[in-house]
Order: sequence, then structure tokens, then C-alpha cells
Amino acid sequence: MPRILVVDDDAAILKLISVILSRAGYEVRTSAHPVEALELLNVFIPDLIISDVVMPYMTGLEFLEKVREDPKRASIPFMLLSSHAERGDVRRGMNLGADDYLPKPFTPQDLVSAIDARLKRAGRVMQSASNTEAKALGTGQVIWKGKAVSWVSRKALELFFYLLEHKEVTSWQAAEALWPEKDEARASSLFHTTLHRLRRSLSNEAVVSTNRRYTLAEDMQPEYDVQRYELLAKQAEAGWLGVEELRELTDMYGEFLPSVDSPWAEDVRARLEQKQFSLLSLTARATEQQGKPKDAAQLYQRALSIDPLSETDWQSLERVLSAVGDSRAAMAKARDAWWATDLD
Repeated sequence: MPRILVVDDDAAILKLISVILSRAGYEVRTSAHPVEALELLNVFIPDLIISDVVMPYMTGLEFLEKVREDPKRASIPFMLLSSHAERGDVRRGMNLGADDYLPKPFTPQDLVSAIDARLKRAGRVMQSASNTEAKALGTGQVIWKGKAVSWVSRKALELFFYLLEHKEVTSWQAAEALWPEKDEARASSLFHTTLHRLRRSLSNEAVVSTNRRYTLAEDMQPEYDVQRYELLAKQAEAGWLGVEELRELTDMYGEFLPSVDSPWAEDVRARLEQKQFSLLSLTARATEQQGKPKDAAQLYQRALSIDPLSETDWQSLERVLSAVGDSRAAMAKARDAWWATDLD
């Protein structure tokens, strides 16, 4: 599925393009801020970027220059959106390395046709620019060169994600994290055995060592769902995401590496669970403000499933249930988590 990043400070235009392209089968990510979009490009590698020309904070041309400065992004096709009055800007954009432009106003067919043509001219079947994807939310999977990695051992997979989380580690740091119950000599031996198995599962060059410190090779750096989730959460907290995007983000969450029981993984779970709790509360409030108390109630309930001691969320749940005449408002007032009983 081709991936498109759309950058425009007009929320209506972003929503329109997102709907059109999603229906056409594209994976779409939108941003109202070019600076935010540059951050997003660290974890979301699109097959095409579409950007408005005239924007506050940073113009589309300045955004294009920033994108082209990074060698890893230099080859991503870039399309400008422009009105008739901005034709001079479009010419400058083409000189800066833009691949195409689409005049406003446009029809859905205009947009899809222009994108299809640009992707075909790029001469590739659009896939992620990264050869590797790492998925840890609710699962434990690595996709390398388009195929799921068949791990020689479960610990090899765990070591891969440990390196992802900690960037650069010594052999002892990794050994202590993955085998805390073992003595130093045994843990060190297990680390080197597991490192060998990790390399067998991927390639001999997957992990590099410098001055006895280990890190994933640069060309092995994956698109990591945890990194993407946390970046989007940061943008949500800054007020950069709409309600629908907030809901999509809360649905992205899952237990970190559910098959791994090492203490370091528990620490990551706790960090992500707290982030999810904050996002659920934020999304519930935004949904309530939209006049959707039933949807808000479900979100407050999900937040309380993570932190049943959150008085603010209990009060909010009681309020929205009372607003729709739901008898469970009395249970919320009594701080009775009925959904926990339902699960039992």
C-alpha cells in the first residue's frame, strides 16, 4: 500500500485529501505543521509527499529544502499544491527539486491521477523506504526485506528490540537486562550466543560493535511502531492532532512484546501504558467536547481500566453517563468498575 504524507495548514484540505486517498487505497498521514512533518519523517517514510506552498511557520518551499537536505529523503517524490497566484513559487519549487505540482482547486480524480502518474514515473512499486519494520505493540515481529524474520531463538528477537530501545549498549548492560538471574560469566556467555543467533536470523552485519559497545547497523534501523506511537503522542499532547487522529492513535496501542517477561520490557510497558492512559483521557475530553458523550464514556472507561484511581476520569465518566441517562452513572459515582466484573 503506497504511503502518502500530506502537509497543509488548512484542516479542511487535509481532511478532504485524506478521505480521497484513503478511499483510493493509500495509507495517509497528515500534518498541519511543516516542522511537525519533519519530525514525523523520522518514523514514517512515505512514498510521496504532498505539500501546500503557502503556510505559516515554514513555507512549502522551505519544507522542501529541509526534506532534500537529508540524503535518506532526497529521493522521495514531492508534489506541491498551489493556486494560480502561486505559480512563481511553483517554478522556484521545481528548481529546488519538487517533482510535480497540482493546481487548486482540484477534483478527487485530478488528485488520484496526479499521484498515480507521479508514482509510476518514480519507477518503483511503492514500499517503505526502510528495508526493516519492527512491530512491538501487541506483538513481537520484525519484517526484513518484505518478509517476517524467522528467529533462531526468542532471546535473539528480544535482544533486537532491546538494542532498538537503548540504541547503544555494552555486552554487560544487555546481559544484565536479558538474564538478570544469571551470574556475570553465564550472562556474558548467553549474550554472545544470542548475538550470534540474532546475526544468523538477519545478517552478519546486523549488529556492529565499536569500543565494546553494540548497536544496530545503520541500514538495519527499522520503522519502529513504538517510536512512531510516542512521536505522535507527543504531537497529540501539543494539540496538533484532531479527534479522529487521536482515536486512531489510541487504537494503535498494544502491550509491548507480550511474550517477553524481562524487567527491562516491563519498564517499557509501564512507560507506554502511562502514555496510553494520558492519550485516552485527552481523546475522551475532546470527544466529549464534540458532543459525543457515549463515545467519550467508552474512552474514559478505557482510561480507568489502566488507572482505576484517576478521580478526574471517574468524575468525567459519571458526567457523560448522566448526560445520556445511563443508569451506570450511579455505579460510576460509587467508583464501581463494572467492566472489570464483566470481563471476569
